[in-house]
Amino acid sequence: MQEHTTPLDYLPKPLLHRAARVENWVQEFREARALRSGRVPAIISYPGYGGDGWVRVLCRILLVKPGQEQDVLYENVRGWRSFTSIPLNHVDVTVTHNGESHTVTADRGGVVDAVVPFSLPAGWNTLQLRVAGSEAVTAQVFVVDPECKTGVISDVDDTVMVTLLPRPMVAAWNAFVLDEHARRPVPGMAVLYERIKNARPEAPFIYLSTGAWNIAPTLTRFLGRNLYPSGPMLLTDWGPTHDRFFRSGQAHKVENLYRLAREFPHIRWILIGDDGQHDEQIYEDFASDHPDRVEAIAIRRLSPQEAVLAGGRKAVSHENSIPWFWAPNGRGLSRQLESLPGLDLSGGER
Repeated sequence: MQEHTTPLDYLPKPLLHRAARVENWVQEFREARALRSGRVPAIISYPGYGGDGWVRVLCRILLVKPGQEQDVLYENVRGWRSFTSIPLNHVDVTVTHNGESHTVTADRGGVVDAVVPFSLPAGWNTLQLRVAGSEAVTAQVFVVDPECKTGVISDVDDTVMVTLLPRPMVAAWNAFVLDEHARRPVPGMAVLYERIKNARPEAPFIYLSTGAWNIAPTLTRFLGRNLYPSGPMLLTDWGPTHDRFFRSGQAHKVENLYRLAREFPHIRWILIGDDGQHDEQIYEDFASDHPDRVEAIAIRRLSPQEAVLAGGRKAVSHENSIPWFWAPNGRGLSRQLESLPGLDLSGGER
């Protein structure tokens, strides 16, 4: 049968940025040397999500010394060491649930971000991931109830976690220096998220950050230690693309917001961020394009010191009819969000 083609199929592939070509060469060299030395694949699974008849599987494949497969979770390692790991590129990963299997392929950074056709019940489910030559690992996916009407999308830096650093240094400091024990939660935000979860137990919580996949295990432990609701994290890869030295964090957030809107047309999102980066503008643009997909926008106001370090607050004109709320902490946002119809956030203060 003849394959269907489109005009885009005849366009030449974009040339890789010189930095991307160098990165590819370095990765291929390290991978080949690691395989010759006897290293074996190991899988780091990340929480995924899904809907009616599909799930989005997220994981990363690394090469490790035999017997150190569990060490890839970086349980007692500072963030910078996670960037010395060796990814296994373009390898096939088998995803299995109750005897049904599908095969997906990792990208050139060893990351799997793929949609597979599983029909799973609403709530948390467990999949099995396996690469040839590796032990199987479990992966958690949150399947959104088709009747669910509300979800939460949250930024991470300066929204749930205090950084107190100049914005250009935040990603590097969090990734290379700190472990989760040294990071401080934003006051009251965990309580706010817990109350939203109690009021809307079926609601998915999705943490959308410009952080790199390398630090996903660290962020997962930070969120769990500080009692934030469990949920998928949508991170990115710092590596170069075909036209840029580094990937755009703003583009990453925008792409995933619009993707979630397509995947869950029945959900209205509570968007939570801070006023020191680009969250307000990104949320404003999204709400203007999809006013029926946004229930409210909650912005954590940075302190004067935090705002200076973040490069100042961004002036954004709000021209849509979506409810906007601003407060310096979770307690203030909780009091305001309670004005939303049917969202009871009452409860004792911590």
